[in-house]
Amino acid sequence: MPAPLTAADLALRPRRSALYLPASNPKAIAKARTLPCDMVVLDLEDAVAPEAKEAARAAAVAAIAEGGFGHREVAIRANGLDTEWGAADLAAIAGSRADAVLVPKVNAPEDIARYHDALSGAHPQMQLWAMIETCGIVGNLPAVAAMARTTRLSLWIMGINDLAKEMRAQLTPCRTPFQPFLAMSVAAARANGIAILDGVCNEFRDLELFEAEARQGLLFGFDGKSLIHPAQIEPCNTVFSPGEADLAWAQSVIEAFGLPENQGKGAIRVDGRMTELLHLEQARRLLEVARRIEGIQ
Repeated sequence: MPAPLTAADLALRPRRSALYLPASNPKAIAKARTLPCDMVVLDLEDAVAPEAKEAARAAAVAAIAEGGFGHREVAIRANGLDTEWGAADLAAIAGSRADAVLVPKVNAPEDIARYHDALSGAHPQMQLWAMIETCGIVGNLPAVAAMARTTRLSLWIMGINDLAKEMRAQLTPCRTPFQPFLAMSVAAARANGIAILDGVCNEFRDLELFEAEARQGLLFGFDGKSLIHPAQIEPCNTVFSPGEADLAWAQSVIEAFGLPENQGKGAIRVDGRMTELLHLEQARRLLEVARRIEGIQ
């Protein structure tokens, strides 16, 4: 069995677009195998009615066993352990070859510990992803993120719809009430080496609005965005991929620090701007991410 992926491998993996689809919909699953998204989330929670939960669970595990998803990471979103379906979901997922399990409504480090323990029999590469979507986690973000050091936790996905419901806040295109929460979540994730995706945009017919929200997510530092419709994949991938100007900047920084006269310097001038070693690190990462994106296209 392959060794678990390292933190460095996961940090450089393109995670621009994560498409949710109901595990109870075989046509959607078949189509997902052909779509250019980086990640697929087979949903057992919000998208599945109570009477269809067990059938959806079996369908998700069967889809994983069938394979055919190519480069895409495939996760199964389980029902919470505090529901009547959660324990059975976790047991089934732990016995599958899914890349990850996505768990809902995490509030505290103890929640992560419970989910981690439920995956004790899973294959070593299975990751634990968590939805960040409750008022209860706001004060616990650093403590929950720190669980990545001792558990399978490796990625967060924002759930702004659920947060808006709990806060009784209005979800507008600018997402003003949630901006502090978005920034706090990104900071906590970065401090602990966790990848983090922005939440869904509900207006799947308005791609201009979607792109504006995706660019806001990029501004905040998210790695990518979760999606509810295939039409959102292409604009999402475009927003979260390095552009020509980004790549030109990265190349110029690397070339400048490679000049003999700049050897051993911690700060130099590049294209009229003061540039430090931290920018060199950013430039190298940008080019490596671009190389990996090119490799899957």
